[in-house]
Amino acid sequence: MMESGIYTGTLRHRRFHPARHEFTYPLFMVFLDVDRLPELMKVSPLAAYNRRNWVSYQERDHFGDPAKTLRERLARDAHQKGVVIPEGRIFLLTHLRYLGYNFNPVSFFYCYDREDRLQMIMAEVKNTFGETENYWLTPRIEQPANDNKKYRFLKTFHVSPFMKLGQEYEWTFTPPGARLITQSVSYEDRREIFDSTLTLERREWSRAELHRALIRFPWMTAKVITAIHWQALQLRRKRVPVVRHPGAGHFERATVQPLGASWRAE
Repeated sequence: MMESGIYTGTLRHRRFHPARHEFTYPLFMVFLDVDRLPELMKVSPLAAYNRRNWVSYQERDHFGDPAKTLRERLARDAHQKGVVIPEGRIFLLTHLRYLGYNFNPVSFFYCYDREDRLQMIMAEVKNTFGETENYWLTPRIEQPANDNKKYRFLKTFHVSPFMKLGQEYEWTFTPPGARLITQSVSYEDRREIFDSTLTLERREWSRAELHRALIRFPWMTAKVITAIHWQALQLRRKRVPVVRHPGAGHFERATVQPLGASWRAE
């Protein structure tokens, strides 16, 4: 049976066009049962739920009304997009808040049925403009991928100032276990222009493991936002064109739409 834990490893980004650019950096993320968040954050005197500490989970760091539970917000968002959530447990793979600061480029919600079978994934994507979009990755858009979960769909949310809207995403997830891998590939005009790969290994959710991670990464989310701006500077130096924010109302918040049957990368 899947349990809450800590995942440590690396994030790699590779850009293939219009300029080559690649980097890899180490990180850790937490994998938490959304129905046990207050209890789980009692794991250490350095951790807290909805209040400041070295590390904390705060409801306001995720979408929706922070006065409601995360499961309630997930159910509401899913209903608005015509999605039915399975009745099993839901785990959140995310960055927590460190020393009062939080920024999550993407958090993943792994939704299981009553038999602990992974049925769907929701990706909560944020940009540096303070906007959020939730992509519900359901069996309706799932592609054959052996034991993995694989989805192809259209990008509808502005994230990077160096990536256009209207690109095609291909995302692949291994089921969370001793290892966890997620890969996102972006296509433009059926050409692969970018990929990111998160490769993680599981540790138990315990005081000792959390303290070990905090010693290695004392301010994880500050490192994330610093890396985003540093890499943006490198792209500017390589003369990668900037894509301006399209402004309010630039996308429609709707159920993720699958690509046509004729789609293929060339």
